[in-house]
Amino acid sequence: MGNIDTTPYEEFAKEKLGFKFNDINLLVTALTHRSYVNEHRAVTREHNERLEYLGDAVLELVASDFLFREYDEPEGIMTALRSALVRTESIGEAGYELGYEPLVRLSKGEKNGSERAHEVIMADCFEAVIGAIYLDQGYEVARDFIRKHILVKIDTIIEEGSWRDPKSYVQELAQRIKGVTPSYRTIREDGPDHDKHFTVALIVGDENFAVGEGHSKQDAQTEAAKLGVKKLRKMLKGSDEFDIKKKQA
Repeated sequence: MGNIDTTPYEEFAKEKLGFKFNDINLLVTALTHRSYVNEHRAVTREHNERLEYLGDAVLELVASDFLFREYDEPEGIMTALRSALVRTESIGEAGYELGYEPLVRLSKGEKNGSERAHEVIMADCFEAVIGAIYLDQGYEVARDFIRKHILVKIDTIIEEGSWRDPKSYVQELAQRIKGVTPSYRTIREDGPDHDKHFTVALIVGDENFAVGEGHSKQDAQTEAAKLGVKKLRKMLKGSDEFDIKKKQA
């Protein structure tokens, strides 16, 4: 690990995680990106991908166990709920909220990368931190960490319907509420070939119902669909929305 000053990592563990690592180097490694190792081979040869692999497995087990115990739904719906909990956006956001970004060791190139690239790195680090906690503190501490930072999002995910595929969901809602099948239209395309930026409109009837942006047409369509879902859900009346059933106590 070289002569790195581990004090900021020890303070982070104490203040944000609530415990002292037996081996603080596990946390340092969890927050070390491969690109940093490539630039600093004289300092360290360890990056976080192995810990990320382990943390991903622990996260999936904890989320699966939680959903199985708490909700009375078939496999397909529980799988969709789990995917919403552990997707890159959810765990990347949890990483930003936790505040370890200043401790993440990156190459100069990655530091200047896109917003999406940073989100992926933050998500990967979050899974690696889970792996580090699991190895250093055991399963129960790792489980409690996941409950506190990830599983608390389940009510919002269910309330917003974000566990469903947005393009399929917006089509279902548009047909139910408006009586039409939505379509997509690319209204703008910017940037060089290696860094395209697309703006896409969701068309419901004759209306530009929502507009999404992304680095591919697919991403822009998905963003437009998400915004369309939010607008259409506000039009729902009564209790005709899909009801996720909790298990009876």
